Amino acid sequence: MDRLAEHALDLFALLGVPVSARRMFGALGFHAAGLFFAVGDPEEGRIYLKVDGESRAAFEAAGGQPFTYQLPNRQVVAMAYLTPPDAALEDPEEMLPWARLALGAARRAAQAKAATAVRRGARAAPARAAPVVRKGARAAPAGRSRSGAAGSGSRSGRGRPRGGRSG
Repeated sequence: MDRLAEHALDLFALLGVPVSARRMFGALGFHAAGLFFAVGDPEEGRIYLKVDGESRAAFEAAGGQPFTYQLPNRQVVAMAYLTPPDAALEDPEEMLPWARLALGAARRAAQAKAATAVRRGARAAPARAAPVVRKGARAAPAGRSRSGAAGSGSRSGRGRPRGGRSG
């Protein structure tokens, strides 16, 4: 684990729930209670916390800067993550209220996503049973049939398994 991840996990220690860090797209993603609530940029050494309509004003009033990235066409995209005040980056007690705001924003986003799915009539994907392989037969890769076409485990027709995990 790199220094930024260790430092951020120390800052989030007072949340009272386990927090984990994962590498993703060159950045770090922080999860707590099943919610994605923070992004770390190892190149800049910065931590960004999730914001929404309820919490954005507090972060902006404290001088929060947005997490941005550049698309291949040079368009800059700002995400719903802002930096907390500098004092929060040095002290877990100072970070606590900001991390709680971020968890609240992540919780509301998850609830809104679930409510939208219910309104659209979506339902949870059924649990998939392990593939049955006859003796002597070779198993096809997860999410693909023997012909190589996307199987029933494909969400987009590109062979990616549902739920982001295979096996």
